[in-house]
Amino acid sequence: MTLTALNALPPEQLNEALGKCCGATAWIQKMTNEFPVKDEDSLLTAAARNWQSCTESDWKEAFAHHPKIGDLHSLQHKFAATGQWATGEQAGAVDASTVILQALSKGNKLYEDKFGYIFIVCATGKSAPEMLSILTERLKNEEGEEIKIAMGEQEKITAIRLKKLLSA
Repeated sequence: MTLTALNALPPEQLNEALGKCCGATAWIQKMTNEFPVKDEDSLLTAAARNWQSCTESDWKEAFAHHPKIGDLHSLQHKFAATGQWATGEQAGAVDASTVILQALSKGNKLYEDKFGYIFIVCATGKSAPEMLSILTERLKNEEGEEIKIAMGEQEKITAIRLKKLLSA
């Protein structure tokens, strides 16, 4: 979709398109107020600014719109609307060994039990072992530190998805 086409979308379709990039309702509402945008840089700047002004609750809402890293079943079913993007983003997990996928599954559970939301990482370009290593390291973080890291990872994912939206 071109930027011109994105700018011309009716509000409901714009909300749907933005929702594929980030699932936080507050962020989507803030972003719709930015339209029309003049260029991709303006769009990405607004996306980052509006994401950073969201609350922790908004961030967690966005996290809930992602499949767990390495959960290929969820990628295919529950997250069908963004599944193609998420599958590409998690391409490093597709060919992972059963041992790595099991370790990711166990780590995801430990992470969710500790922090109360799923492990978020910008998986683009990362292998399953890399993601497992990142997950293992981040499990050592305190809650206040980790939510900020997860928020930053979601910001990266959103920027990537906005670019994909414009190239679709």
